[in-house]
Parts: sequence; structure tokens; C-alpha cells
Amino acid sequence: MKEALEPRPGPTITPTAQVSIVVIAFNDAAHVGDAVRSALAQGAPGETVTEVIAVNDASTDGTGDALDALAQTDPRLRVLHRTENSGGCGTPRNDGLRAATGRYVMFLDSDDVLPPGAAQALLTAAQRHDVPVAAGACVRRELPAKRDVPWLPALYREPAVHDSAGAGPYLVRDTLCVNKLYDRTFLSRHGITFPEGRYTYEDFVFTARVLAAAPRIATIPDRVYIWHVRRGAAKQSISLDRKSVANWQARIDAHRASVQIFQDAGHKALAHAADTKFLDHDLRLYLRELHTRGADYRAEWWRLTREYLAGFDEADLRAARAPARWLARVVLASPAPRDLERLTQLAARPGRLLPPYAEADGLAVWSPDLPEVELDALGTKPMHRLPVTIDAEPLIGARSRRLRLRVHDLYGRLAAAGPVSIDIELRRRRDDRRGPVHTAALTPAPAATGSEACWTAEVVLDLATLVDRGTGHAADPEPWDLMAEVRCADASSFRASLRATGPGLRRRALPSRRHGLLLAQPYATTGGALSLRVAAGLRSVWRIAAGRLRR
Repeated sequence: MKEALEPRPGPTITPTAQVSIVVIAFNDAAHVGDAVRSALAQGAPGETVTEVIAVNDASTDGTGDALDALAQTDPRLRVLHRTENSGGCGTPRNDGLRAATGRYVMFLDSDDVLPPGAAQALLTAAQRHDVPVAAGACVRRELPAKRDVPWLPALYREPAVHDSAGAGPYLVRDTLCVNKLYDRTFLSRHGITFPEGRYTYEDFVFTARVLAAAPRIATIPDRVYIWHVRRGAAKQSISLDRKSVANWQARIDAHRASVQIFQDAGHKALAHAADTKFLDHDLRLYLRELHTRGADYRAEWWRLTREYLAGFDEADLRAARAPARWLARVVLASPAPRDLERLTQLAARPGRLLPPYAEADGLAVWSPDLPEVELDALGTKPMHRLPVTIDAEPLIGARSRRLRLRVHDLYGRLAAAGPVSIDIELRRRRDDRRGPVHTAALTPAPAATGSEACWTAEVVLDLATLVDRGTGHAADPEPWDLMAEVRCADASSFRASLRATGPGLRRRALPSRRHGLLLAQPYATTGGALSLRVAAGLRSVWRIAAGRLRR
């Protein structure tokens, strides 16, 4: 059904209506069909999903025609065409919300999909527990590899009912609006809508308005949303398009507005939880990319961040995880960008604190020239949460396929435990398949006067076993991530990623008895961790060469 967009009265709740799903789209003809079909597939017609409302935000690429064609195949699909682009996601979502007739409403972006049964799972939870909001698990699906990364898995591990967001402040961390089902009467009663117009991160504000109204919320472990991540797309999504410092400013503005909403509603605990989330997640997310930006971006980002963090309470800083509060304090204490490699490595997940390890008055501090930034909690953190640095230098050539490893002590914590061995585990990124584990003994390294203790080892990599010939993709370079597990004499152990070091981070063509030819490329991720791409056969050479020519 095709409709022109026009002002509508407030929502009318019909007793028999169930769920309305609002899909928003702008210039996304390639993906919007999959999104809409996934919404229409949520249960038998008329049982769960009463209607799907697709809002075309004045697209110019054929998105509107694609939606109109789909509407001819299912009467539940209603298409609203905006005559002017809104510049954001909030206005078209509000258009769909005003047009909805179901008792409940869900939201879906045109480049994502709902898995089968998502709407029914949320509807069942909402009705069983008589709650106005139900939320479920979301995964970020990396494309084209189809690797799923759970979003806030701890929040959705077990089913739960929260009497209010104040009873579970961790709910503040889930700023998504799309993995939830809302009772429209609840939204209407509290006047909850999205920010209008060109407003980035509008879901932060919408979610804050929902939580500030103190609804009972049911959370379920069922997967209810698949968030597609297309890093190679010509036009990046808002969450990935972070190359302009304006994106960081928009994120700060949305966070500031959310905190104000909580404060105005008298929810000091939620405002505090939001500030803690900003430090633990947002700050680390942008800091670990800062070394990839230009000098002008860095200077402006640093200025904006110092200005904003200056308004945080000491209680907010102390409530954040230790790496996040250390990072925030370094920024606050420094008028200009500094120590970008150390900051990047520490902001990574898991974080690595690079040497040197300075002390002032017997306390661990960031550096000799920044003694006011204390690295508190290092002496009390459990071993498995310490930001240990393990350097890994690839030594890969025709006759060598080794990793040279160096484990750095951290203010005596490792020396007290006594590292004895290290396991190097490889996991294929697209499906988390486990590769071979390489084990080596750790040997104490001679330490120069005043330097930290270290332990070294070398492992031989069996690269041929990483090529999966059973899938037909042996010629495609496969990314593998490397993790280390260090075992100590006192029976403790910990896991850590490897820091990529040395001159060996380049592609190598290696002879192979099994495959004829192997291509191996050790490389550093954005956060500085060592990863490895491996492909086999002459076809891999031609594919890579063809890719270079296309670029």
C-alpha cells in the first residue's frame, strides 16, 4: 500500500492489533528489500506482525520504487514517501510511529534484518510479564565474512525482568532502539519520540527518554536483531563513519542530552551509569583509532574531549574500568595530544599497557612527566584482567615461520606469579574456528639496570594447516587472530592478545609441499594486535594482483 506522508492524529490502539514494524530507508535500494521481507516473515500474516511501515526518506536511487513493488505483494506493507530528506533517522522513525496502528512497535534499519521469530519472542516476553518494553540479543554481523559479534552479551545471557532501569543500571549501556519492542500506549503517555531532523545518534536520546520513564523491562536471550557491518561499503553507516571529528562531537552531544534527560527526571544513578558507559565504551572506541587520524583531527578531538571530560565527577571516573579512567586522566592532564601509541594500545580490547612502567612515591604512574595520573588498581586487579603487553615479532620467510615473543612484567605482578609457558592460539575471524595451538617455554630475559623484567620464547607456526581447502576458498586470504595464554608457577594463568612488532609485517610468498605456494601476511589491527592472513595456491596470487589492479 502506497501512502503520501501527511500529518496524522495521535495513535489509536486497536484491541486486536499486535506488532507494527517501522523500517526506515534512504538511498538503500540494494538492501531494503531484505530488511522488509525479514519483517514480513515474522510469523503468519495477521498473527504477530499486523503491519510493516516503510518510510522512504526522499531517496533518489530507486528505493521508493523497490518498496512500492514489494507493497504489491503483501497488503501488510505500507509505504510512506517523504518529499524532503530529513537528514537523520529520527524524523522517519517518528513518521512511522505516528502511522502505526499495532499495540506494539519495533524499529528496523534498511541495511539490517530481523531473524525469524524475533517479533514473536519479544511479544511473548512483553505479554507474559506485562511490561511495556521487551529487549533481546543483537549481533553485529561483519560482512562479507558473516562473522557474528554479540552486542552486550552479559546483559542478554539469561531472561530477566527489571522493575525499572534504576534496578539494573547496566541497561543504560544498550543504547540501541532496534532490538526492542515498545508498547505504543506507554510511548504516547510519556511523549517519547526521537529527536527530529539532522541528529546523529538519535537512538541514544530515545533510549534515555524510555529509561527515564522508569518502565518495567523484560530482557531475553533470544536473538532478535542482526546489525550488518559493511566496513567496505562506499557509504559508511553512522556508527562506522568516524573519520570526521564532527562524528565525535555528535556523539558527545547525544550523550550530554541523555545525561540531562536522566538528571531532569531525578535519576541520578542512571546519569552516573551513562557517564561510566561513555568512558568505558565511547572514549575507548575513538581513542584506539586516534593514531590513524591527521594532526588537525587529533588536536580538535583532544580539545573537545578535555572540555567534555572536565565536567565529569570524580565518582564517574572512579566507577569506570581501570583502563578507561587512566585514559581519561591522561587526556585531562595533557593540553595537547601525546603518547598516542600507548593510548591506542591501552584503549584496545583487551588493553595492553606498554612500557616504560614509571613510579612516583612508590605508586604506579603513567610516566615520569605525568606523575599525577596514578595507575590505581594495578596491585589489586586479578591476574586475568591485567593489561599485560606481549610483543610478537613475525619471522616468516622461505626457511622460517616463527614468532619471537616477549612478555613484559607489570610492576612485579608477573614476576611474583612466575611465568613458565605460553600457548599461542589462532582463531579464524569469520567463524571463530580454532586453529592449531603452539606451546613454548618462557625464559627470563636479561634485564638492563632499571628496566622491567621480561620473559621470551619462540614458536614455530604451522601455516599450512590454516588453509581450509574444504570450503572452496583456499585462494581467498583468510584473517586469523592470535591470542596468548600464559601459565605461571603459582597455578595462575591469563590470556592476552599479541602486540605486532618488528619489520616482518608484510606479505610473503612461501613454498609449500602441500599447496605449492602459501601467501602469508602478518599485520597489525587498528588496535595494534597481531593478526595473520593466509591463502594458498597460484590462484591466490592472481586474485590479489587483480584486486590491486581494480583499486
